[in-house]
Amino acid sequence: MTTNATSPVRYLNPEGSCPAQGLYSHVGTPDGKLMFIAGQLAVGADGGVVGKHDFDAQFRQVFSNLGDVLRGLGGDYSNILKFTTYLVHSQDIDHFMRLRAEMFPQFFGDKDYPPNTLLTIDRLVKEDFLIEVEATAYIGD
Repeated sequence: MTTNATSPVRYLNPEGSCPAQGLYSHVGTPDGKLMFIAGQLAVGADGGVVGKHDFDAQFRQVFSNLGDVLRGLGGDYSNILKFTTYLVHSQDIDHFMRLRAEMFPQFFGDKDYPPNTLLTIDRLVKEDFLIEVEATAYIGD
């Protein structure tokens, strides 16, 4: 999808991705290879919040949604260049670290992990969301 026929930028909503929570696309790409993936939230296929008040459930849903976007683009977690993670509560940093240590070896194997910037913020688009993760990926030929 292109919003401007002369623009090299394309906006995508890959098949299998959850419904967007506003007026945005899940992915922007200048060349079809470098992918800027919108922050993924704990949103189910029905568009509802998954895991209200449950950080672990939200973490798992966020990374499931991110995986869906990557697969829809023809990639997987090995295509990730960088993450930016937003947490609503600093008390969840330990939960985040524990879950990351548990799940990242499944995503990346026993190798180095992508860079991650971790921020705590006042709130996300809906108060029920506890975590949001955006990513940059490269999906080449």
